[in-house]
Amino acid sequence: MQQQGLKKWIRNYDRVALTAIIGVVALTSPAMAITQPANPGIVAPPNAGQLPNDDGYLLGAGDRVKIDFFNVPEFSGEYQVLPNGTLNLPQVGAVSVQGKTLRQASDLLSVRYASLLKRPIVTISLLIARPIVVAIAGEISRPGSYTITPSTVGENRVTTTSNVIQLAGGITQAADIRRIQVRRARPDTAGMQLITLDLWQLLQSGNLNQDLRLQDGDSIFIPTANTIDLNEAQTLAAANFASTSNRPLKIAVVGEVYRPGPYVLAPGIITSGTNPQTTSGMNQQTLQVPSVTRAIQLAGGITQSADIRNIQVRRLTRNGVAQKINLDFWKLLKSGDNLQDLPLQDGDTIEIPTAKSITPGEATELAAASFSPDRIIVNVVGEVEKPGAIPVQPNIPLNQALLAAGGFTTSARKGTVTLVRLNPNGSVTKRDIKVDFAQGLNEARNPAMRNNDIIIVRRSTFAGIVDTVGKIVSPVSGTVGVFGGILNLIRVLNLSN
Repeated sequence: MQQQGLKKWIRNYDRVALTAIIGVVALTSPAMAITQPANPGIVAPPNAGQLPNDDGYLLGAGDRVKIDFFNVPEFSGEYQVLPNGTLNLPQVGAVSVQGKTLRQASDLLSVRYASLLKRPIVTISLLIARPIVVAIAGEISRPGSYTITPSTVGENRVTTTSNVIQLAGGITQAADIRRIQVRRARPDTAGMQLITLDLWQLLQSGNLNQDLRLQDGDSIFIPTANTIDLNEAQTLAAANFASTSNRPLKIAVVGEVYRPGPYVLAPGIITSGTNPQTTSGMNQQTLQVPSVTRAIQLAGGITQSADIRNIQVRRLTRNGVAQKINLDFWKLLKSGDNLQDLPLQDGDTIEIPTAKSITPGEATELAAASFSPDRIIVNVVGEVEKPGAIPVQPNIPLNQALLAAGGFTTSARKGTVTLVRLNPNGSVTKRDIKVDFAQGLNEARNPAMRNNDIIIVRRSTFAGIVDTVGKIVSPVSGTVGVFGGILNLIRVLNLSN
């Protein structure tokens, strides 16, 4: 037992002595023989301006990197990958890092310096990425090929998918950002790698993993959405990689609006066709966000016959297929559903159909809507105090239009007036309506006025007789003239019998 204990003590003593000798050698050796810590988790912290390590980034000619040799500052420093894809390093010379990730390059340098350093710990950080060429297509404002330089995205940033989308003018409103595809050449094979990204996760939860860092030669394709979700349209339009809102939009508004046709919508400017108009009388701020209501306002507002429950936006996508987006502005009026006010994009056409029927209550609410015109023109002619073109509120009843014209003159036929209306299909209707100033809005007895309606107020029969008598008994010369005038008066009054 004593012999076994003695042998064990000798073995422990030898181990301790050996460790002490190694420590002395390490402390007295030059920097070339510095013993590196055995714990690979202990590394020098990177500088604040450095980029985080990214195993997906492949080094190439033009990249500028920072190499840290832990506890060996004479080897540490900034290096640039040469045109042949190598790094020219002290003591070991050229080391090829072309096509390698940062971690692979770090491991390679650790192997190359193993003959000079004991257990070397090497960390490579990307300082400035080299220019890369990427392509982008699909639902993007300016598809094509782009050369991304450090000055384009910032010296301390690498190129991501959202960066390139922004450079290309932003996505269109028809984009499906849940299925963005990135095609990437495989470094070791002749095939292509297909990566699918969901940028909706980036918008909703800030998932940066979906914002892929791009490599030289990557190709981005943004597909067209099968349907437009109104709940997502507003969020998509507000994204920083959406198409810029201050760019003029060429749109068209057709159907039940007062001035249908093409428009160019830009902040502070309204242009119909080629004739610019100022935005006096309209809230300038409403032009900042191009939406359906803004376009309707530019087109003069909806008519009283508009079916706002079935407004449709036709949108031409990049693949040539037109999307049809149905909107219900009645929800916007009744419940404040702003999702119905769809953001527009270049080339959109807004179609407002004709309603089959509108109740008086609905007509009143429509007249007060912000996308209805403030005034319409009703022409009142004949025996009223202020005949002519009278500006009135939309859907005002006939009796109030008469009051806006000053009311009847003493010579007016007060019981009945004639309403003449030019219909959208080009036809003209004419009907006589009994006037009742106590009557509310009623399509049969007190109809709502439409733009360019004509109200004719005729003279009463008695006033006509008085005028005729006045003409007859006007000063004449000679007895024959007076006698003839009396005969004419008798004839008019049907008293000749």
